[in-house]
Amino acid sequence: MLSAEELAGIWTLDDFERLAPGHLSLPALEYIAGGAGAGLTAADNRIAFNRVKINQRVMVDVSRIDTKLRLFRREHAFPILLAPTGYQKLAHPEGELETVKGADLSEATLVAASFSTVTYEAMRQASRQPLWFQLYFQTDRGFTKDMVQRVLAAGCEAICVSVDVPVNGPRDRELRAGFTLPEGVERANLSSLGSAIAAGSHRPSGRNIYSATHAADVTWKDVEWLRSFLSVPLLLKGVLNANDAAAAVELGCDGVIVSNHGGRSLDTVPATIDALPAIYKRVGKRIPLILDGGVRRGIDVFKALALGASAVMIGRPYLYGLAAGGALGVARVVEILRTELEMTMGLAGCPKLSQVSPDFLFS
Repeated sequence: MLSAEELAGIWTLDDFERLAPGHLSLPALEYIAGGAGAGLTAADNRIAFNRVKINQRVMVDVSRIDTKLRLFRREHAFPILLAPTGYQKLAHPEGELETVKGADLSEATLVAASFSTVTYEAMRQASRQPLWFQLYFQTDRGFTKDMVQRVLAAGCEAICVSVDVPVNGPRDRELRAGFTLPEGVERANLSSLGSAIAAGSHRPSGRNIYSATHAADVTWKDVEWLRSFLSVPLLLKGVLNANDAAAAVELGCDGVIVSNHGGRSLDTVPATIDALPAIYKRVGKRIPLILDGGVRRGIDVFKALALGASAVMIGRPYLYGLAAGGALGVARVVEILRTELEMTMGLAGCPKLSQVSPDFLFS
């Protein structure tokens, strides 16, 4: 584990990724870093940002940079959230509880994963920052409702439903590495479904494409059902198609997370930054759009906002920070990204987040 002094000497999120093999087992590294199939979408999520060019303005007073935004019912200091990532005890013995500490240190909102290795209630009790929750519909809709009501009772401020993984995808790297959940790592939020689900195999063997932890029969009626009893904002995570985004708005969803699951689900779908403009054109400012996938620099955040996103999420980068430095590593990842965003805004001639627009991009 790196010291605070050593972490202060890390300057980019890519540096954390380069350090990851020294702090993770090979199966854990392949699980976290790998994508679906040949990994083309996972790679393009990052590469696509380089195709977007900044239209820099000069002679603008940037002596004060303001990155604040209001998202749903709370003001955020900056437009960077921590995406839901499962099995965090693969990266640190304390798992999500250590990430919660890092989120508190950095003032970042964390989205707790359905497949967290500690319960949502334990995470919420340890957190001073708001916590959201990411949901997979379970085949047992009664259990799904009970789980949602549990996290709401614990103070959850938003529900993000992942809708892009109805069946398993081919994750070549983790399969070659023989990844399975090690002893002591389980899906804590699913414990009442029994040990076969909570601590069972990460994925079925043979030709079975279905998972015991993802319902394959989810439709828009389930979203409508969930919306009917929620008292907090509902976001759909995993939307790439503008028609789906429009349907989400019509059903009363409060936000859309433009995501391809980090390239971990269906390979050769578009990079999220490429999918964002059509979705924004279709739904406009009717609901917030959050971009998830490939963000590694503050300049990526700026580009996403200029193309219509209200905020972004990061996943793999903070897991690498968690593995290298625990809570301080998570906080350092956020600090780097936040600082780079402020630098980009200053250099682009855009002192306020509310002023970011397509005018700052070359068409």
